[in-house]
Amino acid sequence: MTSQILRAGPADAERLAAMLGRAFEDDPVQAWLFPRAEGRRARVQVFFDLEVRDILLPRGEVWASPGRESAAGWMPPGQWKIPMRTMLRHAPALLRVLGRRTMLALRGLGQIEARHPREPHWYLAVLGTDPVEQGRGLGSSVLAPVLGRCDDEGLGAYLESSKEENLAFYSRHGFEVTEEVQLPNGPPVWLMWRDPQPGRG
Repeated sequence: MTSQILRAGPADAERLAAMLGRAFEDDPVQAWLFPRAEGRRARVQVFFDLEVRDILLPRGEVWASPGRESAAGWMPPGQWKIPMRTMLRHAPALLRVLGRRTMLALRGLGQIEARHPREPHWYLAVLGTDPVEQGRGLGSSVLAPVLGRCDDEGLGAYLESSKEENLAFYSRHGFEVTEEVQLPNGPPVWLMWRDPQPGRG
């Protein structure tokens, strides 16, 4: 399957955002941002459409399965922080979907960003698989291209996991929990780091 993984482009943005909306509909952080279950998927999809279309595709890399059922979005070393001009461009859309929870979301984001590693690394901004396709190894497959590059180039990798049940999955790929952060009036988020592993696999 790994040999069939492809690098996504702008034409894939809408399809990937829809898939990520389904994948993250029950995510604890998304439920914290959007407490009402009604309409949550659509709001989550708006968020991922902005992230995929305006951040990950132009500034990073998105690797996807052939049917776009799974995708991993990465930011390369030194590029993880979103430029202020991009944040300002996204502000109206984010205010529409977050409403009164905008300031709470910004506080949580600030907590997470303050702990982001400073050393060069690849940042796994998002990994998602359509719920009906989970358990087939697609997540592992879409991770492989960049993790292999990290190992070849001697670079670390970093992510934030919002589900405790996903920690074992990431651990199998070499990540270790470095800290657990409690969001304001919200769920925990686990920060994970992976050292390069030359010759892995």
